[in-house]
Amino acid sequence: MPAPLLALPLALLRPSTLAGLPRALLRRSAVARSRHSLARLDDHLLRDIGLTRAQAAAEAERPSWDAPSHWKG
Repeated sequence: MPAPLLALPLALLRPSTLAGLPRALLRRSAVARSRHSLARLDDHLLRDIGLTRAQAAAEAERPSWDAPSHWKG
């Protein structure tokens, strides 16, 4: 698995990568907020979306850079 974008020194990144940095940071922030919200849902709301408390907790604990490709638009 490649290193997270922010783990690389900025001098090693291509200009096109630097141009996408704000978008990547906003995306990671949105993923982190979504996972935080998921962790706070009541059990009846989790049932409504088809998740168990354990599944929600496991998803909420994942790092923000670890998101499925279809979330990355």
